[in-house]
Amino acid sequence: MAAEGPRGHQEATPRASELRTQKPYSDSEKEVNLCTEHLPVTDGSLMQINPLNFDTVALPYDAWFEDEGKLIFAIETKAFQQLLPSLPRPWLEVGVGSGRFAKELGIETGVDPSIKLLKMARSRGICGFLGRGEEEIFSKGSFGAAFLIVTLCFLESPLAVLRETRWVLRPEGKIVLGLVLRDSPWGQFYSQKKQEGHRFYAHATFYSYDEVIRLLSQAGFRVERIISTLLQGPGEVQAIEQPHEGFFPDAGFTIIAGGKRGGV
Repeated sequence: MAAEGPRGHQEATPRASELRTQKPYSDSEKEVNLCTEHLPVTDGSLMQINPLNFDTVALPYDAWFEDEGKLIFAIETKAFQQLLPSLPRPWLEVGVGSGRFAKELGIETGVDPSIKLLKMARSRGICGFLGRGEEEIFSKGSFGAAFLIVTLCFLESPLAVLRETRWVLRPEGKIVLGLVLRDSPWGQFYSQKKQEGHRFYAHATFYSYDEVIRLLSQAGFRVERIISTLLQGPGEVQAIEQPHEGFFPDAGFTIIAGGKRGGV
């Protein structure tokens, strides 16, 4: 699986310009074309630095969704379905990865620092941009909703990413986090893998529920809805689950949705 996070009130840093243009990137000598026709984006350089270079694990990462993670993925996407009708479009996924969640949920646009994963996302019909979540990639108010699905735990600067996410959302926009919380059975399971140097989780930082709520508050969001799922523990997942409204400490996957405090 991939990663997610939380906040406290602070306005997004004002930008020198609300209109930006994107620089293309190249894969070796071959330029990879990105979607640029419908959203203005930054003229800043698009960095690819990350503690975990997902380009090196792109294939096994993507294969997880068809192999050991297939049922878990179905459980998690089922939980998101409860929330989707209430979210204004267009939608963005920060840390879109290979586009599995974006395709399943109908998210049109994604950003990711991994060239290889981004190419997979584009092959699945996602309009993909190369970059990091804290970079000034999109104009203010470009999106109605922004998703960070198992992304927060892999971020170097979660608060900066959340603040930038607030910037790109419209006044009525929503943020949606998909999280493996540290104190849940699954969070403890992955934390152990981190200690063992697992190729995916060695660089992950898992957060508690309270830490996520604080992060969201610091970034200028208010929590509006929580959905919990994956109550089957590690090694016990055998059937699809119905999601539950509210926070369940033993849930392996928690969705936290919020709005911009104070609008604008």
